[in-house]
Amino acid sequence: MKPGESGFRRSRAGAHSQIAAFPDEQRFRRFLRPALAEARRAARSGDVPVGAVVVRGNRVIARGRNRRELDADPVAHAEIVALAAAARRLESWRLGGCTVVVTLEPCPMCLAACQLARVDRVVYGAADPKGGAISLGYALHADPRLNHRFEVDEARDLGCAEILRAFFKKRRSLAGSGTGSGSLPSRRARGS
Repeated sequence: MKPGESGFRRSRAGAHSQIAAFPDEQRFRRFLRPALAEARRAARSGDVPVGAVVVRGNRVIARGRNRRELDADPVAHAEIVALAAAARRLESWRLGGCTVVVTLEPCPMCLAACQLARVDRVVYGAADPKGGAISLGYALHADPRLNHRFEVDEARDLGCAEILRAFFKKRRSLAGSGTGSGSLPSRRARGS
């Protein structure tokens, strides 16, 4: 796959395979839209723009976005927020039959949370070579030592990567202009 192309990849045992036919690609592309809307909401609140939705059947049953800065919570990643909302909605921590669609490759913590929630599948829109579980070799979803395994697919989507690029470009320009440190102010400093 050339840079800038879109396509699906299926992750098997921690390594990306060649692009293969993905039978329900269009279905999951449709669910990336609401996940991207959540990512935009995260950016507006000063958080890294990552959004997630939990899908069951053909419906979005829960949404989440990064809220680490907003809530001063180190584990308030989009996937964690969406999984918690789905569990409340279904009144069960077991989320079998659910798919998590997220704009950025899950970190090891979030992939582990998906494993613990017993989701059927995770689909992400942009790889994260420095923080993504699959990219770093943490194939929790495929580890035979664990009691639950599930599919992970990369739905390479340019919109998911672009929103992150724009966010960090803006942050770097603020840091370089002397108007800020480039890092986000704490809630206390923002008056929240």
